Amino acid sequence: MARAAEIVERLAGAYPGSATELCALVHDDPFELLVATILSAQCTDERVNLVAPSVFARYPTPEDLAGAEPSELEALIRSTGFFRAKTQSLLGMAKAVTERFEGEIPRALEDLVTLPGVGRKTGNVVRSVAFSLPGLPVDTHVLRVSRRLGLTAETDPVKVEADLCALVPEQEWGALSLRLILHGRQVCVARTPRCAICILADRCPSAQPAPEPKAPRPRARTAR
Repeated sequence: MARAAEIVERLAGAYPGSATELCALVHDDPFELLVATILSAQCTDERVNLVAPSVFARYPTPEDLAGAEPSELEALIRSTGFFRAKTQSLLGMAKAVTERFEGEIPRALEDLVTLPGVGRKTGNVVRSVAFSLPGLPVDTHVLRVSRRLGLTAETDPVKVEADLCALVPEQEWGALSLRLILHGRQVCVARTPRCAICILADRCPSAQPAPEPKAPRPRARTAR
């Protein structure tokens, strides 16, 4: 636990801020964050931040989005990829929020996961970022980095979430998730982790040793 606590502390120093401050998706309210998070599946945050403002401007409320023409919404979000499936998720989510939650994004995770296109990860994003409530989203970065660091041995996201939640107070769950994501994007990348510059290398059981410098080749003798 001492090693895990030090890892958590170093991550907090490298990536300071609350979950709301660390979130890269630009939004003004819980509805916009939920829309942006659905759009972010298999897409970069940068691309979502370019596309989402047009969606927010055209459909500023769940009621507006619920009544959207699918072809028009598809055209707006096409560049985020999987635009047909995302359109169905967005329309279904907006309709459910309008009909079952009086147009307000629910706060409880058990309610959020009943919305089309919203799983546990997305629900925890909305809880921790938009509402400052306990929630620890587990995406591929969190899963990869936490396993490399030895913070969990699990592969199931729900079990990984439970292991990570045990490391910090509940008000820090969202921030820990985002710090692991940022570290996974910038340093502990999937194929070739940048262990040589990692602030956690001396505490990471998966860290790769720095390559030894190659000995200089002997210079060939020239004939006289």
